Amino acid sequence: MLQLIQDIIYNVTGKRGITYETDFVQDLALNSFDVMNIISAFEDHFDTTIPTREVWGLHQVKDVIDYLARKGFTQP
Repeated sequence: MLQLIQDIIYNVTGKRGITYETDFVQDLALNSFDVMNIISAFEDHFDTTIPTREVWGLHQVKDVIDYLARKGFTQP
């Protein structure tokens, strides 16, 4: 799942070196618009909707992976 998340983040931001602990704001210096673009890419890829109230809890890559796993999504 990490590789898929890395690919999506790279496609949206052009940033590499993503790990489980990578923080979207602190490590990647993304603003809220960038974060929403990444979330939108996740939603498109997994054909799902991530409610805004849940987006605020997705600070690190591992948070996204855990969230998707809880929703039943696994590595394609």
